[in-house]
Amino acid sequence: MPETARTPAKPEAAERARTIAKRGGRAAVQPSGVDAERVQPLLHHVHRDGTATVLLSDGHPLVGAVWQAPRGEFGAVLEVADSAPVRLREPVRGLIWLTGWLRVPGSGERHERVLQIAEERPDPRLLDVGHGVTALRLESVSLVLADSEETSSIDSTEFAASRPDPFCLYEDGWLRHLELSHRDVVGLLTRYLPERLRGGHVRPLGLDRYGVRLRVESADGDHDVRLGFSRAVEDSEQLGAELRRLMGCPFPAEQR
Repeated sequence: MPETARTPAKPEAAERARTIAKRGGRAAVQPSGVDAERVQPLLHHVHRDGTATVLLSDGHPLVGAVWQAPRGEFGAVLEVADSAPVRLREPVRGLIWLTGWLRVPGSGERHERVLQIAEERPDPRLLDVGHGVTALRLESVSLVLADSEETSSIDSTEFAASRPDPFCLYEDGWLRHLELSHRDVVGLLTRYLPERLRGGHVRPLGLDRYGVRLRVESADGDHDVRLGFSRAVEDSEQLGAELRRLMGCPFPAEQR
């Protein structure tokens, strides 16, 4: 039996949530109220402490609702979706929901939060804050992760103590390259799949320090499978060695 047939190790829920937050993804704000419409912010950022910043134009109705709300706070949920970098029938791999209170921070806090975002992900839209764009702070009271692994409620201290996967910003390019140029590699990985799934269309779904994830699109639905590494990896050299092991390559990198 292949070693990867055992139940593979996976990142903890807080690490997976930090990874989705770091990657950015597509976001939507759902204000409180039965008839409230979802809002797509100009930019969003989830901070390490579990709070979030969203940018909206000064004239947006939600900005007005926050200003007019009692105590200057308005209930809302920020949803951040993590989508696969390859074309899939169901592209969303994971979601995080931050539920809490929107408010307009003071000028000092606003400046500090904009600088924090700029250090991690410079974006010209940040220059518009205070010049036609309002930065809102979401003080989250709950954070929930949902992905193919599980659905979990995450404490803010767990979230802050975790770190994103070290490969999360490179994953998109690697998976697209695998999909477009190395279908033979994907074919080699199918030997680890359960027999009932080998007739489906196998696609690269994800890669992290614990292993590779595959999506099998078949007639009876979609199935996600994790193929675990023999150990958690921390750099590209270790990652390459584990990928070669999964493919059954008998030669170390220096001999190739």
